Order: sequence, then structure tokens, then C-alpha cells
Amino acid sequence: MKFNFFLKTLVVGIAIVLFASCDRDFNEIGSGIVGDEHYGLNHNAYDVVAYNQGLGPVQSNNLPVNQFGFYNNPVFGKTTASYVTQLELASTNPTFYDPANVVVDSVYLYVPYFSTFVSTDTDSGDSTYELDSIQGSDPIKLSVYESNKYLETFDYTNGPQQLQKYYSNQQQQFENEGIILGNRLNDDNGSIYDLTATNDNSQNDKFVFSNKQIKLYKEAAHTNIAERKAPGMFINLNKAFFKNKIVNAPSGKLYNNNVFKNYFRGLYFKVEPSAGSLNQGTLAMMNFSRGSIIMVYHDQTSTTDTAVIRKTLTLNLSGNTVNLLDNDNNFPGYVTPNPTNGDDNLYLKGGNGSMAIIDLFEGKKNDDSPTLNQMRADKWLVNEANITFYIDKTKLGTSAPEPNRVYLYDLTHNRPLADFFIDGSTSTSSKYNKSVHGGILLDDQSKVVKISDGTRGTKYKVRITNHIRNLIKFGGSDVATDSTNVRLGLIVTENVMNVTRATLVSPFSTSNANTATDPLISKYVPVMSVANPLGTILYGSTPNVPVGKRIQLEIYYTKPD
Repeated sequence: MKFNFFLKTLVVGIAIVLFASCDRDFNEIGSGIVGDEHYGLNHNAYDVVAYNQGLGPVQSNNLPVNQFGFYNNPVFGKTTASYVTQLELASTNPTFYDPANVVVDSVYLYVPYFSTFVSTDTDSGDSTYELDSIQGSDPIKLSVYESNKYLETFDYTNGPQQLQKYYSNQQQQFENEGIILGNRLNDDNGSIYDLTATNDNSQNDKFVFSNKQIKLYKEAAHTNIAERKAPGMFINLNKAFFKNKIVNAPSGKLYNNNVFKNYFRGLYFKVEPSAGSLNQGTLAMMNFSRGSIIMVYHDQTSTTDTAVIRKTLTLNLSGNTVNLLDNDNNFPGYVTPNPTNGDDNLYLKGGNGSMAIIDLFEGKKNDDSPTLNQMRADKWLVNEANITFYIDKTKLGTSAPEPNRVYLYDLTHNRPLADFFIDGSTSTSSKYNKSVHGGILLDDQSKVVKISDGTRGTKYKVRITNHIRNLIKFGGSDVATDSTNVRLGLIVTENVMNVTRATLVSPFSTSNANTATDPLISKYVPVMSVANPLGTILYGSTPNVPVGKRIQLEIYYTKPD
């Protein structure tokens, strides 16, 4: 019995080994190779054509995160980012028992910044934080207005099923249409950090993004702390306005949020350079949907109990939003593209900035590429394929902030590459997920660069192993299924995990000499590029670029004996 069991086990084991040795599935070979060691493998490098493409105005409504502030990038110029948002009642149809005698004690707006907790002082109880996604440190001018612009959810001119699109360049249009109603609501000239300062204007004309903890007090004397909040935009709003708008609202206007959002159409956060800092400010990444407005007031307890008690009403910064962006876009990459010969440098800039377009294998269709056909004839088994993008540190300099990540995608079909879907690697921060596919900022030793450490990167490496395997495996006249040699797009991204797209106001041609008879038009850009305000300058693909820095496709492979 024991011998039969051993014999059966041996037979099964031999079968498994034979089956594995015959399997030449391109998508499995070398799937564990993620480092830079390629011992015993053949290596070839291929030139590509890479060129710049300016994007122009781009869809910027309902972004996952938003640019906000004013910043003069030493390479890419000035960016001014404003914001419009609807509001929603946290609890609809509130009751005010004695509206005429309601006393509004305070109205404040709070939107937390992206920050990391550092430590807490055991004596004072105060905590310190480190801000994330902040560029610059100078003040900006912030004006918060009631908005008269109703932000539609659906585009009824094109059919009820079409979602409404708003674009980054519509600020002047909105203002011409009367988006601003009344006076500035953030009219408190005092400081929320130094309670003795009465005219520092840090909530409006000299608004600053502070890393200080916010403390709320129980009484006007400011001696007992009621609540502590992480750093964020904290501004006092006009109490008389909110009493009139909320407490004295006409009957039925607070009944539900559909009615309310047409009655109180939202807020317009208008950003301008501060008078004392016209050429520099601060630009932040913000998630306004985490914010709220708290109205603290005193009203009767009920219709029968005239005792006055403290109450609060919450307005959430929810609903439709628009990020309004004004960029200089006067850098060299925002010029006429050169799809035939490529460019010496690639200028990647988020927002309504610019991207790069890349052609592999002479931009030819799959079966027309002599290179791909030769790989098939030689039965290549691809262990790794990658493209490394080197930063032109001379042109970028050391003062321009670097984006944490770039994203290489299928521009023809506006979707990720096969390697994106196959990569299941994760990190404690979603910004570093899919690290095998890559695109993360690296140093000379191919180690991940932490922007918060103040160190600078030298390159971005993107692995496209499975994309190249598919081009080899599914091309050729004897294969029914074709995997197209698509044009690739390269952009900066805020979070590679979000691959949704935003519409361009002006679609651009992606055709070159090899595709002139089959013109291609790109109408979209990945949405997380719109959300990212940063930019970088990469070496391009022309013969003018040193070979060690030039963009090339590297392939490590083996061939059967």
C-alpha cells in the first residue's frame, strides 16, 4: 500500500514538472522579477519617439482632490486655483422655534489639510503636525462669496443621461454671469491662532496654510479648550449673513437638499495673489468634501419651553464642485508637438498643462513592425521590459517641486496597460501601490525618493513587461487575436489607483507619419493629472540627448535553444 501511494505521488509530480516545462505563457515567465538584476539574460535597447503635447483647458468638476491657492513655479510659471462648491444640510428641515430672537454666536468653516501627526506635548496637550501636498509658504488673498451659479448634475442640452461638464478655464465666464453674490463672507480680520491679534488678516487678505493645531474654546475668555482639530482651513464667516440665509429662510427652502441647493447655491472660494506677495504664494492639494460649516446659535428649547439653549447646525461641503485653474503655460513643452522626430525634452505638467506621447517600434501597427516580427520569429521569452525616464536636473533645477509619480497608459484607448492590471503590489500609502509597474520617483540607486525628506529624484522607471509580451504573442499573420501597438501617454499623477478620465475642451491629434492614413484623436486625459499641480522636465528621445539619458525601451529576454 505504501509503495503504491509513493508510485502514484511520483507519477503526479513528474506530470506537473513536464506540464510546467511545456508552458510558454508569456504573461507568467519572469513575473517575479522586479529588481535591476538580470543575470544571464539577453538585453536589447530600442529607440522610441517621444514628444510634448499641450493640453489646454480640461474638465475639472467633481475632482477627487483639488488644487487650491496661488504659486509661482520657477519652471512652469504661475498657477491660480479657485474653487466652487455646493452645500448640503447635514440634517434637513431644521426647526427654529423663535427665529426673531435666535442669536448666532459664531459661524466657522473647517476643511482639514493633508497632514501627518508628529507628536503631542504632554504638558500643554498641543500636538504638532507635518503638512503634506503644500507648495510654497507665502500668503494668498482668499475671498469666500455666496455663489449665484447653480451647478447642474446633468447636461440637459445633450440629453438627461449626460453628466454636466465644467472646465478649468470658466472662472471669468462664471464671474461675468454673476457668480459673486454680496460681500465677502470671511470678513473677520482677527487671527484664529493669536487671539490677541485683531488686524492680521490671516483669514482673508493674508491667508496662510498653517501646520498649527486648531483649538476651539468653551467660552469667550478662551481659557478652557473644548475641542482640538488637526491643521486645516479654519475661517470665521459672517454671522448676520447666515442668520438671514438659514434662520430666516423662506418657508420650504430647507425642506430637503434638492430644494436647498437651488436656494443657497453654494460658495465661491476666490484666490488671488496677496498684496504683499504678488509673485509668490502657496498652493495646496485639498479635499473640500471633508469640510463643513458649523453655525452655533441659541434658540428656545421647544415651542412650549422658552428656555434658551445652545444648538448647532452643520452644512457639509457636498454636492457638485468645480476647480478653476489659471496657468501661465509659457514653458517650452507647451508648443507645437513634433510627432515625427520627437523632442529633446519632455515637459510634464499637471492641471491644464502638458503631457508626453510615446511611440514604440516606429509607431507601426503590430504586424507591420520588422522588430516585433523578428522577435516572434526568434521566439523571444521576455523576462522584463521597461522604460526609464531621466530627469533633466539642469533644466528643472532644485527649487521646482517634483511630482511623486508619473503614469504611462494606453493613449489610443485611454486605459491602463496590462501591467497595471496584473500588478497587485500594495503599500501603506495608496500613492505607492502598484510599485512593480512603477512610475515612482527614484534616486540614482533606484530607491524610492520621499518628497517629505527634502531629497531629489533622478528618474522614473515604468515596467511594461506584459504589454510587450502581448505584442509579441498576439501579433503576426498566424494569430487571430491582435494586440495593437498603441500610442502611449505619459502624465504626472496624484494617485495612480484612480484611472478615470477628464474631457479636454480641445481634442488633439495623435497621428504621425506612420498613422496619417488612420488618424487618431485624443479627447481625454487621466483625471488625477488634472488634480496634480506639479511638473517635471525629462530627457527626450532625439539623437541630441546623451544615450545614457535618452528614453529607450529596454528588453531582457531569453530564446529557446
